[in-house]
Amino acid sequence: MKAFEKNVYQIYPLGAAGAPFENDHALTHRLGHFGQKEWLDHYKNLNVDMILFNPLFESASHGYDTIDYRQVDTRLGDNQDLKDLVSTLHENGISVLFDAVFNHVGRDFHQFQDVLKNRENSPYKDWFNIDFNGNNGYNDGLSYQNWEGYDALVKLNLRNPEVVQYLLDTVDFWIDEFGVDGLRLDVAYFLDHDFLKALHHVKSKNPEFFLLGETLHGDYNTWVNDEMLDSCTNYECYKGLYSSFNSKNFYEILYSFNRQFGKEQWCLYRGKHLLAFVDNHDVNRIASTLENKNLLPAIYAMLYTMPGIPAVYYGSEWGMEGVKNNNDTSIRPEVKEPEWNELTDVIAKLGQIRKEHPELIYGDYEQIAINNPWCIYQRSFDGKTVWTCINLTPDPIDIPVNMNAEMENLMDGQTETISGSVHVDPESFKLLAF
Repeated sequence: MKAFEKNVYQIYPLGAAGAPFENDHALTHRLGHFGQKEWLDHYKNLNVDMILFNPLFESASHGYDTIDYRQVDTRLGDNQDLKDLVSTLHENGISVLFDAVFNHVGRDFHQFQDVLKNRENSPYKDWFNIDFNGNNGYNDGLSYQNWEGYDALVKLNLRNPEVVQYLLDTVDFWIDEFGVDGLRLDVAYFLDHDFLKALHHVKSKNPEFFLLGETLHGDYNTWVNDEMLDSCTNYECYKGLYSSFNSKNFYEILYSFNRQFGKEQWCLYRGKHLLAFVDNHDVNRIASTLENKNLLPAIYAMLYTMPGIPAVYYGSEWGMEGVKNNNDTSIRPEVKEPEWNELTDVIAKLGQIRKEHPELIYGDYEQIAINNPWCIYQRSFDGKTVWTCINLTPDPIDIPVNMNAEMENLMDGQTETISGSVHVDPESFKLLAF
C-alpha cells in the first residue's frame, strides 16, 4: 500500500493557525496558511509526503466536539478553503488524511439538539444511547452515554443503521468534495467493530484509501486486519522509545521491536505497518520529555528506521518544547511560520534515506547487538540491509559485531570498513548500508 511508504507530518490546525479556543463562529480564513509557499517548501525539504490534519470541521472548542461534519470550522475558513488546500498539497505530491471523530459529537450537534428539544418525540432519539429518566451535568432531565465521563462529548450509537449510513455518507462527501486520501479514526479502540467493517467500503472507491486508527493498548490485530483498518498508532513503542532513551536501557524498546516485528512466527505484527511517533497532539513534546536533548537526533533516527510509518508532529522537527497542563493548548501552539535548524536537517535527511531504501519500509527486523546504552538493529529487504547503530553514552564506543564488510554511511555518503566493531560517536547514531 502506498501509504506505508509515506513520511507523515501531523498538524493540529486549530492550534497551529492561531484560532480561538472557543468557537466564535466568525468566519476567518486561516486554513490557507498551511498551503503557503514557506510551508510547502518546508514539507518538501523535510521529505514529507503525507499530512495528517487533526479536526477540521465545525466544533464548539477543540475540534473533537463536532457540530457539523460537512462544514469546515469557521475559525479555519470554509469548504472552498479546504478544497483549495487539499488541491495544492496534491499538486505538490502530498497526500492528506482527515481526523474522523466518529465515536462522539458535541452537544451543539443538530441531531442531539433536536433530542434535547423534542425528547422521546425526536426522530434522532436512537442516534444516541439516552435514558430519559436520568439526568446529567447540564441538568437536561436525561442522561446519555458520553466519552470518558465528559458530558460535553455525546457518544453516537454506532449500532443504529441510520447513524452508520450518515457517517459513511460523510466519508463519501469528504472524498468527493475535498479529495481526502484517508482517515485517522479518533478513539478507534472504542468504535464498534461492525461499523469499522462497514467503513471499509471506501476501498471500493479507492483501494489506496488509508484507514488509520487511534489505538492505545491491547492487540493491534483486533483493528488492523483485512476487514477493518490498514494501520493504527503504536503507543507501545511510543512509550518504549522515550523511556529507553531516558533510562539508557535499550532492552526495553528492542524487546518491543522484536515482540512486534521480529522474524519468529509468534511475533505479533510482522508485515504490518503501524504509525510510529515520538509525540503528537495528545502527549508532551519529545523535546520536553527527553532528559538529554542531545539525543533528539538519535531518537528520530530510531523513529525513521524502526518498522512502521514515521510521523512528525508540527514544530517538533525543530525541537519545540511543550508540556500538557490542565488542557492541551500548550502542546498545540500557533506557529506563524516554520523554523529550521540542525535537528530539522537530520530529520529531513532521515526522510530522504527512508524514501531511498525500501528495506526501511518493507524490511525484516533483527537485533544485531545490544547493551543498556547502545544497540544495533537491522532492516533487510531484497538482498539489501541497513544497520541502525545508536550510542547514548557521553563517550565514543566500538560496538562489537560479527561482521567484516564495506558499508556506506548513509548520513554522509562515506564508505566505512567494518572489522569486528562499529565505531559510534558520543550521544550519536550511525546508519550503515550494505
